[in-house]
Amino acid sequence: MHLRILLPALFATSLAASAADKPNILFIMSDDHTTQAVSAYGSRLAEIAPTPTIDRLAKEGILFENALCTNAICTPSRACIITGQYNHTNGVFDLNGEIPPARQTLAIQMGRAGYETAMIGKWHLKAEPAAFDYYCVLPGQGKYFDPDFNIRGDKPWPKNVRHSKGHSTDVITDLSIDWLKDRKDKDKPFFLMHHYKAPHDYFENAPRYEDFLAGVDIPAPDSLWSSHPDGFGSIATRGADDELIPHIGTSVGPRNPRRNYMIDLAHLFPKEFPDDYNPASYSDDQNKRFAYNAYLRKYLRCVKGIDDGLAKLFKYLEESEQMDNTVIIYTGDQGFMLGEHDYQDKRWMFDETQKMPFLVRYPKTIKPGQRSNAIVENVDYAPTMLDFAGVKTPDSMQGKSFKAICETGKEPEGWKQEAYYRYWMHMAHHDNPGQMGIRTKTHKLIYYYGADYEGGYQTPPGWELYDLEKDPNETVNQYDNPEFANTVKDLKARLAKLRKDIGDDGSHHPKNEAIVQEFWDYDEADRVKAIEISREFRKTREAELAKRKGYPTPHK
Repeated sequence: MHLRILLPALFATSLAASAADKPNILFIMSDDHTTQAVSAYGSRLAEIAPTPTIDRLAKEGILFENALCTNAICTPSRACIITGQYNHTNGVFDLNGEIPPARQTLAIQMGRAGYETAMIGKWHLKAEPAAFDYYCVLPGQGKYFDPDFNIRGDKPWPKNVRHSKGHSTDVITDLSIDWLKDRKDKDKPFFLMHHYKAPHDYFENAPRYEDFLAGVDIPAPDSLWSSHPDGFGSIATRGADDELIPHIGTSVGPRNPRRNYMIDLAHLFPKEFPDDYNPASYSDDQNKRFAYNAYLRKYLRCVKGIDDGLAKLFKYLEESEQMDNTVIIYTGDQGFMLGEHDYQDKRWMFDETQKMPFLVRYPKTIKPGQRSNAIVENVDYAPTMLDFAGVKTPDSMQGKSFKAICETGKEPEGWKQEAYYRYWMHMAHHDNPGQMGIRTKTHKLIYYYGADYEGGYQTPPGWELYDLEKDPNETVNQYDNPEFANTVKDLKARLAKLRKDIGDDGSHHPKNEAIVQEFWDYDEADRVKAIEISREFRKTREAELAKRKGYPTPHK
């Protein structure tokens, strides 16, 4: 055989052997699944709503206690994961963003490393996921029942549609199992992104779970009942003289008249409320209790469906003898407020939404039963998965691999001790002000600059500092406490440096950055102006509400 023929053949054989030695990688992500609803994290819900299948990953692998998203909203978080970049770099600031195929870096790199790649379930990045060998993805949010999926086909994206019957969690589970059974090249390892729609609101569970937690009074956080006690928040989240408490952050109870679960869920799920329910017949706390129970029951039923679906998926991996040769990761695209501070949804920098569940099982290199409090961010997920695949982190990625932490439980020298956060969608959908901040293992500094991309629709700017060691539920703002003056000074400096280091220099939205800089020092003049802004915003919001007739219909 000629050498010019032999060398390519040997190279191809070498690639095949190398690929065969690589682990499969299964990345499981649910939408809005928070740590409070994963029983391995030991929350108030652990006993009444256990998640044994997800917990198995913790028992047989490692659980991360400080996995943090850089922007607690669906599309931006997913963009961080697929690109390994912060949102100001990948350009996905809000729900309108997209990642075109040429920048779907994680899938591209996995394919180059010899993996057969697939994306199944909720994609939510608008552009075609064409960098994957196979995809079957929900259009946008998708439907809970009888969902349609966009697939590759003869027509241009997104006109090739696959119809299905059943609940989305069951359908997505079966689609992934079918792909694993039927994939084209089983000599290759697989990289599968398996994404559930659940438990995104509004929470439509499969009918077989209707009896789960029926009639159960769900344990509630203390801050549900005393949502804005003295010391909590700032003028940014309360307004001057508390005038914006009804208008900042959507609520479980009737606090926010524009959008609250008391109205929305009573309309959507009347069986979860008393017969002929009329809010006027009950006290605010009673109404809040009805709404909270409806919220949590529906949410936790969706979570139970996920846990059962994963049991079915894991059973297939075991029966096909792939379970122990697969790096299995479970996470959510961010956390979720489950009534804490009487807030709903995500978007906040509070730990309930900034934290993401993150559990990894790979018995070949990860010892069972480990927990780590290392700070990891969602921009680090792609580099870590690529590292397991034997791929060097591309220069385009800003995140760093924490594979070594997974395998040793220890942070390598020089590992990050702080995380960055930036929420851009000022007062959109759930009335959350624009905010940025820095989180360490012991403290969190939040800066509500309170302006849209053009520096408009201002809410009062303010700063909040929380001592996470003494006050893990973030109930007392220490920003103006003289005992924390040095901590504030240090964290402000670190926040400014971190912004510079990762490239959030304000050039993306200069008018917005002008507001950020204007109130950065927060001197007495800034505080006086914040009060003026609060007064003006209250008038604006009340005028907006006056134009509405009754309560809004639920957002879809």
